[in-house]
Amino acid sequence: MELGSGIFVIVLLVLFLVIVFQAIRVVPQGFNFTVERFGRYTKTLDPGLSILVPFIDRVGARMNMMEQVLNVPSQEVITRDNAMVTVDGVAFYQVLDAAKASYEVNDLELAVVNLTMTNTRTVMGGMDLDELLSQRDEINARLLHVVDQATSPWGIKLTRIEIKDINPPRDLVDSMARQMKAEREKRASILEAEGLRQAEILQADGEKQAQILAAEGRKEAAFRDAEAREREAEAEAKATAMVSEAIASGNIHAINYFVATKYVEALGSLASSRNQKVLMLPVEATSLIGSIGGIAEIAREAFGNGTTGRDDDSGAAVPSVGPQQ
Repeated sequence: MELGSGIFVIVLLVLFLVIVFQAIRVVPQGFNFTVERFGRYTKTLDPGLSILVPFIDRVGARMNMMEQVLNVPSQEVITRDNAMVTVDGVAFYQVLDAAKASYEVNDLELAVVNLTMTNTRTVMGGMDLDELLSQRDEINARLLHVVDQATSPWGIKLTRIEIKDINPPRDLVDSMARQMKAEREKRASILEAEGLRQAEILQADGEKQAQILAAEGRKEAAFRDAEAREREAEAEAKATAMVSEAIASGNIHAINYFVATKYVEALGSLASSRNQKVLMLPVEATSLIGSIGGIAEIAREAFGNGTTGRDDDSGAAVPSVGPQQ
């Protein structure tokens, strides 16, 4: 009797332990467990300790709630301009709803990979090769928008989709290299031509400014020369008027001065002539000396020496140099 009761206690203890293990569930951080009762989803267990109904409730799916990465296999894509390229990429996603990710789609990772590959062909097939190579950020943004909308019923969020490599064929790469080289040579030639053109423009502008300044200088010089000639003519006219007045008043010295001045000017013109080698003077030297003497008399009268026969300081007699009568 005692042996049978002992076995019964042991069985009860084992059953109790089994029930406890069936009822207690510990969910690690970063995971969510779905609970099924008789095969039907009932609730989701968050990280921590949870209690289930033994033999009735069971854990259905264990979902990783952390952000995960999927490698998108390489595939060939034909662009809009019929260029074939090989592309691959990577996708990042995070499960937001464990129940939808478990029961709305079968094999979540495979579904995301295939959906990304399909939309990659769609997006890149509608672009030219040059756009593929230069607008990778736009491709990533369009792919992310399309795939995220398609996977939202599955309870996940696509955070990033990145195109890793775009590999055109080798012959196409060589052709692009030649095209790029030709384009750079063209730009270099254009820049060189622009530089020469700008240099010629600057040189012509400099010559124009120099000619303008030279013309302004000649204009100023001509104006100054005309002004000088005008002043000289005014002085000449004034001197002539004064001599005319002196002649009209009967001043013999003024007449001598006027005649001597014109005489000396004529002789100077003859002497300075380039073609004149021999100077013939059909005049007497005494007449010229007499004229000069008349000029001296006028000068003495102008300075206030009324008496022509005395010096200012010593009072000594000064001989007359006028012409002998």
